Amino acid sequence: MTDIVDDLKWRGLFSLSTDEDALRKALADGPVTFYCGFDPTAPSLHVGHLVQVLTVRRLQLAGHRPLALVGGATGQIGDPRPTAERTLNDPETVAAWVGRLRGQIEPYLSFEGDNAALMVNNLDWTAGLSAIEFLRDIGKHFRVNKMLTKDAVARRLESEQGISYTEFSYQLLQGMDFLELYRRYGCTLQQGGSDQWGNLTAGLDLIHRLEPGADVHCVATPLMVKADGTKFGKTEGGAVWLDPEMTTPYAFYQFWLNQDDRDISTYLRMLSFRSRAELEEMEQLTAERPQARTAQRALAEELTTLVHGADQCAAVIAASKALFGQGDLAELDEPTLAAALSELPHAQVTEPAPIADLLALTELVPSKSAARRTIKEGGAYLNNAKVTDEDATPTRDDLIHGRWLVLRRGKRNLAAVEVR
Repeated sequence: MTDIVDDLKWRGLFSLSTDEDALRKALADGPVTFYCGFDPTAPSLHVGHLVQVLTVRRLQLAGHRPLALVGGATGQIGDPRPTAERTLNDPETVAAWVGRLRGQIEPYLSFEGDNAALMVNNLDWTAGLSAIEFLRDIGKHFRVNKMLTKDAVARRLESEQGISYTEFSYQLLQGMDFLELYRRYGCTLQQGGSDQWGNLTAGLDLIHRLEPGADVHCVATPLMVKADGTKFGKTEGGAVWLDPEMTTPYAFYQFWLNQDDRDISTYLRMLSFRSRAELEEMEQLTAERPQARTAQRALAEELTTLVHGADQCAAVIAASKALFGQGDLAELDEPTLAAALSELPHAQVTEPAPIADLLALTELVPSKSAARRTIKEGGAYLNNAKVTDEDATPTRDDLIHGRWLVLRRGKRNLAAVEVR
């Protein structure tokens, strides 16, 4: 990598900067100590956070020193949302979430060598600060008219709900973070999303006021938006989380596998660590044979391995293949199978019922008569075995892990039945 800025631009990770030429020089002269902040407003990061986490990783691989900030203080306030006031979480909950987010971020960084990463918490420099000190030492240097121009603040002011002073003060807290990290660790660059630009530059302005001559910078990545205009990282079930208890590795893998062809090249460039030549080859393959979903499979495998580990990724791939008749369902471990089947249409019964009834119950077919017709035509499968008898009824010996039946109509229409 000869120029990290050029690489970030090629990958679509460079949206805004305070002074690109000065930033290029600082990074070239480096190493630069930089930081990126994450607020614990939930017990897990989601896939939208991967853009920032992996950009931090890229900058460290380019030789720069990362400070990963998990906001034990700002997490108790919350950055203003454009639509509504955040629900405040109690300090104990936020503290627990700080620990969880730290554990999710740390595996992506190296804590050894000359540019070893450091985890920091802004509660360390705010917990003992009095309101008077905060207002005199920090608030004095912020101008309300400028704070009002921030998009989320402006939109909230136009709403009936308005905005509380608590959320309005968030800019001051994030600005103070940059100042403290500059003073404590020589941090001269803040990285974040473009929706945070007002907060990023607030810290830069504060440093310029209190530390004349300081050479500091901000850089922002763009927001990821799907080609259809919907928000990236959202599914019908809500956010796609990095915590395997909140989003299973199987669902995580399927999320990437099912990405629109119009979006996949963008996601590959932003999130993959493959070389430019490899990515350009995948883009070409996607354009020539989109039905093969080469790019989607590559990104799904890379990110599932990165987030959940190689063993989990292998188990997920095996489950995906087995569901469509390319493997033995009985060989899948129970948690992986259960996670895979939870993504399918499913029904619960107390005893095994005729397969024709189960096909209709799971809505793989519109009626029992349609189910019998599907069986007669050779299009029905139970646990990947073709069903030939219209009156066939599975036994408890057919249950996978003593619990599941997997139904398939044709090649790709699947459903699960849980026998309790």
